[in-house]
Amino acid sequence: MYSYVARRLLLVVPTLLILTLVVFGLMRVLPGDVAVMILGGAEGGLNFSHYSIEALRAKLGLDQPLYMQYLSWLWGILRGNLGESLLSGQSVFSEILVRLPITFQIALMAQALSLVLGIPIGILSAIKQNSWQDLLLRFWSIFFLAAPSFWLGMLVILAGAFWFNWLPPLGYNVIWDNPKDTLVQLMWPALILGSHGMAVTARMTRSTMLEVLREDYIRTARAKGLRERIVIVRHALKNALIPVVTLSGLSFAGMMGGTVVLEYIFAIPGMGSYFIKAIQSQDYPIVQGVIVVFGLIFILTNLVIDLLYGWLDPRISYS
Repeated sequence: MYSYVARRLLLVVPTLLILTLVVFGLMRVLPGDVAVMILGGAEGGLNFSHYSIEALRAKLGLDQPLYMQYLSWLWGILRGNLGESLLSGQSVFSEILVRLPITFQIALMAQALSLVLGIPIGILSAIKQNSWQDLLLRFWSIFFLAAPSFWLGMLVILAGAFWFNWLPPLGYNVIWDNPKDTLVQLMWPALILGSHGMAVTARMTRSTMLEVLREDYIRTARAKGLRERIVIVRHALKNALIPVVTLSGLSFAGMMGGTVVLEYIFAIPGMGSYFIKAIQSQDYPIVQGVIVVFGLIFILTNLVIDLLYGWLDPRISYS
């Protein structure tokens, strides 16, 4: 297994290298000039000279050839330096360290909700196949699967304000300072984000359970007189969870990125709102740093998923 982990970790290097090339290239082809935006914001208008723009671009290092900018940024990543914000001058790495736990907490709460609700719904739907319970659960699963998270977030705010004269708590309190308020503030974005994951998990659990329940060893277990609950939990569920674990891991990595719009809607100072503001101001180092961090999380999550296969199914070999 150790050699397998080593091989997978070696694959991280070319994957991240390709990711850095793509994000660096995309940021450079976007229209607009960050130097013009900085000067316009600083002076309150567009009355600045071409010399001022060129001087600022030289100060920010934007006058260098693109390959030099890329190599400089890449060398910084190898040293643990993701660069500095072009607007504020603050370290991108330090800002991400502050905001990443907030986003991670939302994604973790959403993932927990999706598993706690999705797996039982999928099991019940499979056991009650084609019954009214199955049809009802499938309807709600398809609804939350189709509904975009940002639309549900805006619906919660608008419906609460217009119909109930209520708004969900916005902003964020540090969890170790005020755990109760923090959980209340993050509950709504986590619930909205987890609704989609719940629907995906429920659909996958139902499909795999239906497939496993038709296997010969399930019929053998029932023929031996085992209670249905033991057949479902001990024999069927463990094998049915292998595709669910794969999907859940990918879903968690996707939820980390899915917080982008919800954090902006609920005014939460996490990675998502930080990312959106950086795009609006064309702050290249922030956008590049956030995407690299999200990419690394996605890669490591996939590695953990692959290692969980061996625990769920001992027949899986890593050699």
